Amino acid sequence: MFAVIEDGSHQYTIQEGDTLTIDYRATANEGDAITFESVLLANGGGASSIGAPTIEGASVEAEVVQPEVKGEKLEIQKLRRRKNSRRHTGHRQKYTTVRIKSITVPGLEVVETAAVEAAAEE
Repeated sequence: MFAVIEDGSHQYTIQEGDTLTIDYRATANEGDAITFESVLLANGGGASSIGAPTIEGASVEAEVVQPEVKGEKLEIQKLRRRKNSRRHTGHRQKYTTVRIKSITVPGLEVVETAAVEAAAEE
């Protein structure tokens, strides 16, 4: 089973057990639970549920693995030619790492992978 969720202005394709890096949450501590209510699409193996724009009653539970992770360093340089004016700064964006625990979609039938493979062989 997989789902597409929206968090902030980003969309993520997830499955249970995936580790995901999301925008920084200042109030998050290690082991805290985060619930994503904005589920755009879900697939249970045999059928899909598509939201308009979101699926009513669907949610994704996640657990905070690392509350603060720093991204790559970005080098920012500004130069005005022939003016002897130079500026050099850097930036590292903060992120929060979470692990997906469960995906709950009401009314979606989840088909096990063995059943899907057997149907494909026929």
